[in-house]
Amino acid sequence: MDKRDALPRIGMRILKSSIGVFLCFVIYFLRGRHGTPFYSALAVLWCIQNHTKDSFKNALQRTFGTAIGAVYGLVFILVKTYIWDPGYGILHFLILSALIIPIIYTTLLFKRKNASYFSCVVYLSIVVNHLADTKPLFFVLDRSLDTLIGIILGLIINQFPLYGTRKKNILFVADMDNALRTTDDRLTPYSRFLIKDLLEDDIQLTIMTLRTPATYLSAMSDIRPKLPIIAMDGAILYDINENSYPKVYIISAERANTVEAFIHDKGFNIFSTVILGDVLLIYYDELNNVAEKGIYETLHKSPYRNYLKKARPKEHAVVYFMLIDKTERVEALLKDMEVSGIEKELKILCYPSDDYPGYSYLKLYNKNASAENMIDYIKENGNFEKVITVSDDRSSHDVMYHAHDTNEIVRRLDKLYRHIRPEKKS
Repeated sequence: MDKRDALPRIGMRILKSSIGVFLCFVIYFLRGRHGTPFYSALAVLWCIQNHTKDSFKNALQRTFGTAIGAVYGLVFILVKTYIWDPGYGILHFLILSALIIPIIYTTLLFKRKNASYFSCVVYLSIVVNHLADTKPLFFVLDRSLDTLIGIILGLIINQFPLYGTRKKNILFVADMDNALRTTDDRLTPYSRFLIKDLLEDDIQLTIMTLRTPATYLSAMSDIRPKLPIIAMDGAILYDINENSYPKVYIISAERANTVEAFIHDKGFNIFSTVILGDVLLIYYDELNNVAEKGIYETLHKSPYRNYLKKARPKEHAVVYFMLIDKTERVEALLKDMEVSGIEKELKILCYPSDDYPGYSYLKLYNKNASAENMIDYIKENGNFEKVITVSDDRSSHDVMYHAHDTNEIVRRLDKLYRHIRPEKKS
């Protein structure tokens, strides 16, 4: 990792926040030191955002909130000044606090719940410290103006982008398997926030994984790239938003029948994954060992998986076969497959299980199933000029940036897409 990444850098959002606060004080001086710039500064800090597309909407929300808070603040002061003064004891603060309820409720009635915070801030800024003002209306208008100054400044500053030119003609690929080592793993809160932020900022991102779409959805259902994800080590493309499979490398039905019969004859159960239409089905036989039973008990409850305890219809092609058994048995099966030549025209993955010591997985795919081929497919169909891959260990096309954990992968994506300073290749 680059030594410069040891500490967070001072980014443009930080600088813009500082500039916004300074401008509040500049306006305060231009107004002849009239008003309270503290409230302007609070508003501008709240309004500085990552994105500009919702700036006007948010500004309207906060302006509405300012108006609601100002009205309630004015009513409170007028009642206390001209109708009934409960003093400055606990009863005063009880009434003051109780009015928070109708303030928030009013924003809900107008379907402006995001304005609740600003309504309360403006209200409290009016009623807490300045009840002795002889001209309540003018005082309330001043406090409202102070807040509106901050909102307007925030809106203006938000029109200047926080980052450099975004790379819209580049396909970004993130290898997220280190975030999905088990079916129960989740992204860190930081990674989840930053990925969603990048997607909102229209990064052209796909995610590649050895796992199934179901595993991805179980762990990251709220991370929804516009581009399809590369799943099952490149056997399929899965479009999360359309729940469809725009590209699939299959093992033909004829070839699958031969492979399945060979493996069954050797005494193994096998999970056969088939896509019919846009439905993914997993056929299986009797569960013979603790690993098979454990995997089934863990996964079959997922709403994203469809397990069928029956023979696969012989006319159905297969996306991939998977079996798990004692390592020595799996290794012996591999040798038998090599001797028979059954493994030809197949892509084979064999690796030990982390969850079941002494057991190994065997996965069989179409020989053309690969992340590289799927990346080429997305690149060509999207007319991307370049591919940048951020991964923990796998190769890529144009540029590879290695990262060692999820947070680092996502930080690297952020810098590559909307970087401020040049990025070194690692």
